Parts: sequence; structure tokens; C-alpha cells
Amino acid sequence: ERILRLAEMCRRLQTEEEKVLPFYPSSLAEGEQQDAERVLKETPTEPLAQAMQDYVGLERFWQRFNKAKLEEQALLQQRAALSLRNQELRGLLQQYLEGLSVSPEVLSKPNPL
Repeated sequence: ERILRLAEMCRRLQTEEEKVLPFYPSSLAEGEQQDAERVLKETPTEPLAQAMQDYVGLERFWQRFNKAKLEEQALLQQRAALSLRNQELRGLLQQYLEGLSVSPEVLSKPNPL
């Protein structure tokens, strides 16, 4: 019941694009895609592979989870880049404002203007 409630909550937060096309298209070529499907249809012989068959239903979950993690990392990198840019702009603004004012401290430094 808890998992179903969480799934409903997550569904409400999805964008329209995610509801219609929740996953990225496959990057495999047509032949590679057919080979992968053929291998997946074969009955596994190794014990670990047989155990993995029990969790095939979670494949979509892991795809969504990985997609969310990738987006989270991309946003973190973008935030760091924007923070750095913000610091640079603040420094330039500070230099500009110092160049406009006249004080003994400012006169002792090289004037940017």
C-alpha cells in the first residue's frame, strides 16, 4: 500500500512529457536491439541470472530512478556553474562601484576606470 501511495504521489509530480514518453529512446542500433531482445527471451542457466529474472519487473523503476539521478547531477553542476558566474559578476560590480567612489582606500588601489 505504501509503495502504491508513493507511486501515485510521484505520478502527480511528473511532467506531461514524462507521462507520455517516460524514457529516453534506445541508443542501440536495430541489429543490437534485436540481439538484446533475443538474449532477454532466452531462459537463463546460471543461478544469478535466474535470480535476476525475479526482478525484471523493477527494470522500469530503475530506468526512472537513474534518469532522475542523472537530472539531479546535471542540475547540481549547473548550480555550481551559476554560483561561480554569480561570484565573478559580484566581483566586477564591486570593482565598478569602487571606481565610482572617491576615498583614500580606493585612491590607493589601481582605478579600474
